[in-house]
Order: sequence, then structure tokens, then C-alpha cells
Amino acid sequence: DDSVAAEAAEAEREASLMWESHPPPPLPESLEEMARFILSPRCKSIAILAGAGMSVASGIPDFRSAGFGMYDTLQPELLTATEVEREAIRVDPTTVFEKNMFIQNQLPCLELKRPFILGTHGRTWKATLAHRFVELLHKKTGKLTRLYTQNIDGLEGQCADLPRDKVVDVHGSMGQAHCEICDSPHGFDWFCSAVRSQIKDVTGQDPNAPEVSTPIPCRVCGQNTVKPTIVLFRSNLPIEFFERIRTDLPSVDLLLIVGTSLTVAPANSLVYKVPHSALRMVVNNEPVGTRLGIRYGEESTRDFFGQGKCDEVFLELMLHLGWIDELKGLADDLPEESAKTLRDRLASANTSGCADDVLSDG
Repeated sequence: DDSVAAEAAEAEREASLMWESHPPPPLPESLEEMARFILSPRCKSIAILAGAGMSVASGIPDFRSAGFGMYDTLQPELLTATEVEREAIRVDPTTVFEKNMFIQNQLPCLELKRPFILGTHGRTWKATLAHRFVELLHKKTGKLTRLYTQNIDGLEGQCADLPRDKVVDVHGSMGQAHCEICDSPHGFDWFCSAVRSQIKDVTGQDPNAPEVSTPIPCRVCGQNTVKPTIVLFRSNLPIEFFERIRTDLPSVDLLLIVGTSLTVAPANSLVYKVPHSALRMVVNNEPVGTRLGIRYGEESTRDFFGQGKCDEVFLELMLHLGWIDELKGLADDLPEESAKTLRDRLASANTSGCADDVLSDG
């Protein structure tokens, strides 16, 4: 988006003018140094912007990846829709999650989301090491100001020591239900029971699903517009997002940018709305956000790149923070991929004798 890039460029220009009088802290050159900065008195407030990469290790189905994501494998002919609606979905698969389409016909959206809705209700997926980092950051340091998550999976809700008011669901949550028209909340247990008994399974994996879908009306206004509290395309973001960034960002000392492509506005605006003196740490497989002013390599003055899978990077960071004892008790509560990453790393630390070194570094 050109307007976002222009805003970011202006913010970077202002930052360059400010740095003489208010320079950022020395940029850490390793995860060990980043851990020291997090624990230092200079770092008092940490905000996190999270994307899909934070939840990859949980095994949640993918929507966007070319060739095998849900959008690429979508079969409109299986959906309960008119031929006109199906053709619109063929042309642009994201149409199925647009507000106008949902108000016109809620069934295609609920049919595609059925496995996700019921999987969320049944806790099919577990919070990853990256989620546990956020939980421990709050529990161990008290420096977490807010987690802004673009994910709708609600996995951070499994972290018992992470208060709900520390989380802003930028794009809503799959773990709650409401009416899109009147916004009346509906019990998630009730909603999931209705989805299970009234919405067909287009994947063909649930033998107990009904053969034909029937609408789920709102129990307040009567419209067929009950859904998870996710933000549909062409809808406004929750007002909480705008209120929180206005109060949170001015005092932030470190922004963690986790597993996101930074292509979706306005969530990506956090990158250039934090103070000019704040450090930014990108945790991702590849560089992102260059159009938003993030710099890599020798050009970087306040941006640290933690390259790699989110779980692996945050595991190393947690080891340097000295949180190894808490990590040892997590394995049984993690998804399989995260648990293997943790066990392999702890075994490596014990074999090399560096576990004690890690603790002393913290």
C-alpha cells in the first residue's frame, strides 16, 4: 500500500532527525545480547506484533500457501451457494470471507471454517513455544505491554499466566461467537453445537456431520448471521486495536515482529509508530518490512533480525534469558513439532554442558 509506505518513509525521516538527541540503545548483535537488553533497566516496555508464523508449529491448516493452502484447493461446487456466488468464489476465493457475501449467505463461510471452529473448541491445536515465550515474558519480567496478534486461532488463550487484557485480537478470534448484524454475543459451546449439527463437512472427514447445511440464526435479532468473532474482509477492525496502540506505543522500548509478512494494514503500522528510540526485532524466515523502514545488515541502526523459525529463535532467546527450568516443564503441553524442538535443544544443551552457561548468562 503506497500510503502506508509514505507514512513509514516520513516516520523514518523524522527518526533520523531525532537520533542525534535521542539515539536508540546500542543494537544487540546476537540473541544473547538481546536477552541482556530485555533484562536491562533500559528496556521497560515490550510490544509484540504476531502473524501466522507464530502458530505454524501448532499444525493449524494453512490458507494462503501456493499449491496446498485452503484458497488454492477450495472447491466452490461443494459449498451451499448459488451459481452466481460460486462463480464469484472461483474468481476470488477470499470472497467467501467477505462481509457482503456472509450477510447474503452465511453457509459457505461456516462450511469452510467448520473444521477450524470445532478444532478450536476441542483444542485440537496447542500453543507453541513462541506463545509460551510471550507468557513467560510477562510472568518473569512484567515488561509485556501488549501482544497484538493478527491470528484468529486464539492459542495464546491456552497460556494461563498471560492475562486476557494483555492481548489484542487485531482480526478477531475463532474462539468466540457473535452476530455480525447486531453484535450480540453467543455462547461458544452453543455455537459449536449448532455448527456440528447444522453445517455439513465439505472435507468429508466427519461421518456424523449433516448432509445438508441449515442456517444458524441469531437468538436476538433472528438474522442468519452468527459466526466466530473474526473480522470479515471489508469490515472494520475492533476499536480496541486503535485505542490500545494510541496508549501503548509511545512508551515502547522494544517491538517484536513475529512471523508476519507485514503486508496487512493497519496492523503493520506498529512498525513505524513505535518511538524512534525503540529497538525492533524481526523474527521470521526471511527479511520483511523494508518498505516500512526496517533495515537489515550494515544499514541497520535499531533493527535486529532473528532469522529462522519462530519456535527455534524464541527457544534460543529463552535459554539466554535463563528460563530453562520453566521450559523443561512445558514439553507435554506443546504441539508435537514444538515439543521435539524443545527436547532436541535441551538434550543438545545438556550434552554440550552449556545449560549452566545459559543460566549464568541470564
